[in-house]
Amino acid sequence: MATYIVLNRFTDQGIRNVRETTNRADAVRELARKFGVNTKDIYWTLGEYDVVAVFESPDEASITALTLAIGQAGNVHTQMLRALNKEEMKGVLAKLAQVREAVPA
Repeated sequence: MATYIVLNRFTDQGIRNVRETTNRADAVRELARKFGVNTKDIYWTLGEYDVVAVFESPDEASITALTLAIGQAGNVHTQMLRALNKEEMKGVLAKLAQVREAVPA
């Protein structure tokens, strides 16, 4: 399963209802299961993003559907990042090593 990091910023609605944020996180975990996505963890953060979630998904369609469903609720704006673990990155680097041609400047 591929790992995805989802960065979230509260909307006006989300910050008005911030006292419900932990309950909403529980609802997201349940919703993720319905899409076949595993919630690794959810963190509340200080700085540019308010909530960071880590998911494992069997495919891009499932994680995309989940983030769209989260966005539909109106409490956060999301940004999704595909994360590569060390072994996946080694595979990328192996492919890179196969191509010996220089990229045109």
